[in-house]
Amino acid sequence: MKTPLISVVLPVYNVAPFIREAIDSVLNQTVQDFEVLVIDDCSTDDTLKVVKDFKDD
Repeated sequence: MKTPLISVVLPVYNVAPFIREAIDSVLNQTVQDFEVLVIDDCSTDDTLKVVKDFKDD
């Protein structure tokens, strides 16, 4: 596996209403050689569920 050119790090805590828009924004960039790392700080809302629902290579 090739190392991505860019790493996007998203530290999150209880951002379920906003995380989909944030990840979609990253996925819609013109640069395609990247990875998205979501660091969840024990959210108590549906943040983790929303993140896990993404299916993107």
